[in-house]
Amino acid sequence: MLATTYRRPYRVRAQQVPDPVIEHPGDAIVRVTRSCICGSDLHLYHGLVPDTRVGSIFGHEFTGVVVEVGSEVQHLKVGDHVMVPFNIFCGSCYFCQRELYGNCHNVNPEATALGGIYGYSHTAGGYDGGQAEYVRVPFADVGPTRIPEGMHIEDAVLLTDVVPTGYQAAEMGDIKEGDTVVIFGAGPIGIMAARCSWLMGAGRVIVVDHVDYRLDFVARYGPAETVDFRTVDDMAIHIKKMTDWLGADVCIDAVGCEADGNFTQTLTGVRMKMQGGAATALHWAINSVRKGGNISVVGVYGPTFNAIPIGSAVNKGLTLRMNQASVKRHLPRLIEHVQAGRIKPRELITHRVPLEAVDDAYHLFSAKQDQCIKALLIPPNAGVPEAPVATLPH
Repeated sequence: MLATTYRRPYRVRAQQVPDPVIEHPGDAIVRVTRSCICGSDLHLYHGLVPDTRVGSIFGHEFTGVVVEVGSEVQHLKVGDHVMVPFNIFCGSCYFCQRELYGNCHNVNPEATALGGIYGYSHTAGGYDGGQAEYVRVPFADVGPTRIPEGMHIEDAVLLTDVVPTGYQAAEMGDIKEGDTVVIFGAGPIGIMAARCSWLMGAGRVIVVDHVDYRLDFVARYGPAETVDFRTVDDMAIHIKKMTDWLGADVCIDAVGCEADGNFTQTLTGVRMKMQGGAATALHWAINSVRKGGNISVVGVYGPTFNAIPIGSAVNKGLTLRMNQASVKRHLPRLIEHVQAGRIKPRELITHRVPLEAVDDAYHLFSAKQDQCIKALLIPPNAGVPEAPVATLPH
């Protein structure tokens, strides 16, 4: 089959690899119909995630048709068209019983803090991902969800990560009616967090970034006020000026380890890898939120330490919440929102690219070229009606 494989930092290739096979009676094999490149895939692409091995197959956002099931699979059958959450989880451990599917205790022997994730290095379990023609899906009875009749496939594929992560970002902020919410990062997750903040009752939503076309997009889609941090001398003072000198009620870090905006953080966290990424957005969040406020973190950071002003968080009495999104827990509510038209996920997709051109798609997304917000990958013989496929600029 054709799959996206990692070669070295800034180099991926679509190449032929062996087809996946049933390894456990609870597995299923899925023929991929759509997959996406996630902003967190860029951390792999840039060489920032430990134990990303040559030949690893990337991709944790995908839909597909079941083509084979193991002998113990009871709830899926061949021919089901499913969306597969990016979390791999058993459904029965201590954490799964509490719907903390991103923290499953039985799927990742490589780490104690992180559950299993498709296509996200051996740090996340070493599972092959969905930027391929076929994927092995473990615990097939508990992970995949059948795509509801009438739902557009491009909405469905974004329900595997982007929408639930943006929704949980807003949820963890514990937004109250009328709250001011500041979101750092106008990538797909930040854009969706802005949209979902309104569903939680926000009275005002402000998004901070430095890429003009992303700020323009979130201003329309959120909708949201925007701040270009290139024009700001001190982020905390700027946010306080916008909020009667109190600070935001809720701040959301939707950037993570590759945040721009502070030379020292970028040097030590990204270039020299002395800490688990550049914690610039987290600094801004802690310093910009009001006393007693809430901070939600969904941006990805490495497993090593980060230099953050924890003393300020303590003295301000802040509540910090963070986690990988528990996709399965959110799906019933999010499917309802999509069907009612309150969220239109596929409007984030700006580029539809054949899997064969995945290397160009990664470069496009990484370099922020051609006003790329979200790139969708279409495998050969996807087997469902296709939107026009882009010819990428070089």
